Amino acid sequence: MTRSPATRPVPVLALGDVLLVTLQGELRDEAAEQLRYDIVRRIGAGPSPVGGVVIDVSGVETVDSFLGRVLAEIAGSARLLATRTVLSGMRPAVAITLVELGLMLPGLVTALDVESALSLLKDTPSQTLPGHPAHPAFTEEGA
Repeated sequence: MTRSPATRPVPVLALGDVLLVTLQGELRDEAAEQLRYDIVRRIGAGPSPVGGVVIDVSGVETVDSFLGRVLAEIAGSARLLATRTVLSGMRPAVAITLVELGLMLPGLVTALDVESALSLLKDTPSQTLPGHPAHPAFTEEGA
């Protein structure tokens, strides 16, 4: 039995100490929940610490409130496990939709593309990224 593209598991690839997730097309709610579980499980699995998670959304045309919430939950869970999350490749229409839905995605840092996201994780200590408790702009409301 072959699964349709929207129900296949989303691969979580390891690039050194960074997990890379590339979202393509429409993601069903079940697949989004499974992705959240898979990422958090991989972060907590050890033995080597995960230095960051890059979620590339350049292949996503639209984001609904459910997917937006799942992305925020991934970032929040990762932050609690001392791991940074960067969202890369957001299309202008997706950014507009997130703002219109009132989803601020606390704890997520954005980058224009995967290369910039990886560079950001490599070059920026975690406590200087927004969303980290040691960052000057951190607030409990924004966490």
